[in-house]
Amino acid sequence: MSLNIKNERVHDLARQAAETLGTTMTGAIEVALTRLLAEEGVDADERRRREKDARIEATLARIAAIVAQIPPENRFTVEDLYDPETGLPA
Repeated sequence: MSLNIKNERVHDLARQAAETLGTTMTGAIEVALTRLLAEEGVDADERRRREKDARIEATLARIAAIVAQIPPENRFTVEDLYDPETGLPA
């Protein structure tokens, strides 16, 4: 990932913001952009969570499709992991 700012004014603003916030220029830009998006009604963190949730759901759907292809007699259950007499791991 890379962001190369070629605008001298923007670079100076980022530096001033970093000095004011006591952080790096990257940190200052992150704060500024997060605030801007919040003012516009966009929650960047929420969008990332939704995207992550969508990736997880897609992965679970792929796993379910694979499991559905396994004949039931070849599937293991949680109970298969333990000895029925002792309850200890098999």
